Amino acid sequence: MLLSVPLSVRSWLQSACACLLLCGFSNYCAALRPSEFTPPTINISLDQDPEVRWKPLSLHFDPEYLKNASAQVIDSTVPRWVHQAVKPIVLALEKYIPQPYAGEIRGLAEHIGGSLSDAIILNFAYEVSAFCTSIITQDQNGNVYHGRNLDYPHPVLRNLTINVNFLKNGKVAYQGTSFAGYVGLWTGQSPNKFTVSGDQRGSEHWWNWWKNWVSAFLFRRSPVSWLVRETLENAEDFLDAVIRLSKVPIITGVYYIVGGVQAGEGVVITRDRTGPADLWPLESINGGWYRVETNYDHWKPPPKKDYRRDVANKALNVTGQDHINMDTLYQVLSLYPVCNGITVYTTVMSAAAPDKYNTLVRLQGCLP
Repeated sequence: MLLSVPLSVRSWLQSACACLLLCGFSNYCAALRPSEFTPPTINISLDQDPEVRWKPLSLHFDPEYLKNASAQVIDSTVPRWVHQAVKPIVLALEKYIPQPYAGEIRGLAEHIGGSLSDAIILNFAYEVSAFCTSIITQDQNGNVYHGRNLDYPHPVLRNLTINVNFLKNGKVAYQGTSFAGYVGLWTGQSPNKFTVSGDQRGSEHWWNWWKNWVSAFLFRRSPVSWLVRETLENAEDFLDAVIRLSKVPIITGVYYIVGGVQAGEGVVITRDRTGPADLWPLESINGGWYRVETNYDHWKPPPKKDYRRDVANKALNVTGQDHINMDTLYQVLSLYPVCNGITVYTTVMSAAAPDKYNTLVRLQGCLP
């Protein structure tokens, strides 16, 4: 098997735990464990035909492993009987999938060796069950920092996580973190322009998700992760990104969290299928120097059993605007249950400092 897991232990995790102990977070220091690793980076040339763009995956992953891992994701998301029943529908809808995604998915099916219907189903299996936490912050100097935990109930995804550089004319046009075999993005950065992450809004069961997917192509609505990627590729700046992410029709509700390069450029967009339900911007002058978004509308209380928002808010208040940076933001994202048993990876980024984009896979998630 070509797949490897290069451990990259960060020494500052220990000092972070010591800091948190001093700040009164002793109950959460168990979350900071030397069990993170940096995922492999794949370069995808947008100048190549869509069918061949993803061939570089074979340099890092054994095709048979990818095929088996993809089957695990599908079987744990879509009931087997549904999987079999919808195959004819999937193949019929393939003609409705827009480019370049149709070509890329077709090429992935060839590289991995699976069926086209499985490759399509896999890509839409990732459009459900993305329980995440995203945080946008601004320090006292106006620097904007963006962090996110991506939570999926599929342990195998920790070995499929990749950083992707999308290249045009040999240069990075945009980058993000994704999974091998998946053409969408839930996390990404357009260098020196903006950052974006997506969090699932509420709870979508597989039967609603499947109905949404079928109707989406008939009505030409975009999967939420494809809109992220299209925005990263085409938006000129933060404002342009916010407009695109707010207005383009999508399959289902989602939260788009966007950060820019100037002070005040940060917003949580609460999306309905056809447009924005709410815009929640940074308002540092009024004390709103950070925004925490999990999977619930920010103006409503979350379920009592889900206290990620409260823990993150408390940690950010203790950290303070004068001490927020990419390292301390990572520390906040490392606290349980902000980071939890199904957390796959954590990314911290700042569009004004694109070289500092950093993703670490949580090998064992985080436990209390």
